[in-house]
Amino acid sequence: MEFLDDGNYELREIQTLEGHTDRVWSLAWKPTAGVDGVAPVFASCSGDKTVRIWEQSASSRFWNCKAVLEEMHTRTVRSCAWSPSGKLLATASFDATTCIWEDVGGDYECVATLEGHENEVKSVSWNASGTLLATCGRDKSVWIWEVMPGNEFECVSVLQGHAQDVKMVQWHPTMDVLFSCSYDNTIKVWWAEDTDSDNWHCVQTISESNNGHSSTIWALSFNAKGDKLVSCSDDLTIKIWGADITRMQSGDGYASWRHLCTISGYHDRTIFSVHWSREGIIASGAADDSVQFFVESKDDLIDGPSYKMLLKKEKAHDMDVNSVQWSPGERRLLASASDDGMIKIWELANTL
Repeated sequence: MEFLDDGNYELREIQTLEGHTDRVWSLAWKPTAGVDGVAPVFASCSGDKTVRIWEQSASSRFWNCKAVLEEMHTRTVRSCAWSPSGKLLATASFDATTCIWEDVGGDYECVATLEGHENEVKSVSWNASGTLLATCGRDKSVWIWEVMPGNEFECVSVLQGHAQDVKMVQWHPTMDVLFSCSYDNTIKVWWAEDTDSDNWHCVQTISESNNGHSSTIWALSFNAKGDKLVSCSDDLTIKIWGADITRMQSGDGYASWRHLCTISGYHDRTIFSVHWSREGIIASGAADDSVQFFVESKDDLIDGPSYKMLLKKEKAHDMDVNSVQWSPGERRLLASASDDGMIKIWELANTL
């Protein structure tokens, strides 16, 4: 593999996007945009109860707000996620609903409202094929919805197992395996052995007793191959996990995730967001207002992988950095969102 720790990198601020009138909680890049000549697009959601769609102009290269999705959610919109085709956008809100928006020629229409959670919905995630949607919330539950014809969504499973507020749900990038992380300091892995069944159950709980986190886990992200997982926590650490996914893909049963290494000593306040780029660069955003970048180090591989800091951007924002997300396009673009109400677009550039 190519090791990225050989180069010299700098983080260039491309643009600051203003428009939200409250903290910006989450960002999601449209998976089908930013490649093959299609303009990059992402969504942002905020405490101002709105979702904004941003697009880069091909001529000026500047980012503009193309749409504001409003008047559906009555409280903070906490999470947003595009379906793999980019046709649908799911938004999860503290009003206990998840809205599904369809892109109809640049206009976004709310085509479904998913109800069932008792209170705040914290996160939403689509599986790789776009056939399943997961939501989670403060009611400690994880819901799995099946996407039916005609923009209908049917709840096929309500998963109970977390002892506290569930912060995030994330599907594996290639398999129908669901991961959730919680205020209860654990990551749970949910699986249905027969994908046609509704027999979803917890197959693994990663906790402090098996090298897990000692405080709230805020976010999860997978590497491109899907054989590594990164998690971040209120305990000021980032942890890397690995599994034998080829075994699982060959239908040979569930393979457990095991701790590979812990990255600590870098952020000095809660780490809210981690995101792994296609090339293997982990970006993190935290309550210390910084954005940091880590890569696998080619030194001391004897004890398993180790990671080193590639770059640190102090005061990336004026307040907490809630979300960092890499663009799916060819360029190393990163978007960051903050309590300061701003979104920033950055490019990680090699200076050599």
